[in-house]
Amino acid sequence: MPYLEHEGDVAILYFGESQHTAGSDPENRFHPEWIAGFHALLDDIEAQDGPCALVTTGAGKYYSTGADLRWAAEHPDEVDGYLSEIQLLLARLLIAPLPTVAALQGHTFGAGAFLALAHDRAVMRVDRGYFCLPGITIGASYAPGTVALASARLAPRAAHEALVSGRRYGGVDALTLGLVDETAAENEVLCAAVEYAKNLAHTRGAVLGDIKSRLYEEAVTRLRTPVAGYNNASVACG
Repeated sequence: MPYLEHEGDVAILYFGESQHTAGSDPENRFHPEWIAGFHALLDDIEAQDGPCALVTTGAGKYYSTGADLRWAAEHPDEVDGYLSEIQLLLARLLIAPLPTVAALQGHTFGAGAFLALAHDRAVMRVDRGYFCLPGITIGASYAPGTVALASARLAPRAAHEALVSGRRYGGVDALTLGLVDETAAENEVLCAAVEYAKNLAHTRGAVLGDIKSRLYEEAVTRLRTPVAGYNNASVACG
């Protein structure tokens, strides 16, 4: 489950325990309990007073591989609600009233990639790990809100290429296309994200949230619209 650590004004939200911890999911998939845990930690962060910024990161090989497809396959009648919950989490992070930075230390796929796009900034490991939106390669459609998110956060040609090709981008190519904002060596990814977040922690507050809400009004509206028609169907919200 996700957990928090703090470095000064920066809250670091880790997506799960060490990949070697018994019972943990090393791929940090979006299980319903994981989503609930993420929201609870965001509640804790937003309840704090004073300057604050958020950095998210995984551990080991994975940042996140996105939707928990095994859970979805076992609960086919709940898929629409599940995808709606993923979209609500993306919307919340997109307009969070504090600076947000994704530290992509490992593979970032599907809903994990959409989650990275919902941050203000993303720092990716330069030498290993892939950023990928694989829907087209697995024959699965995307929920409407996630496409709107990609359209809002990426240049049009970059969004088109990433969504319709299903290509796996290494750090250099992801930076060139504009999928991420910065690359760093393995042991510097988190430090770079924290440093950037620390320098903007003073901007935390209602004004920042209002600016983001206005910037991404259409995407947020689509993300908050309940998903319908995906029960018992292939979908790649993540």
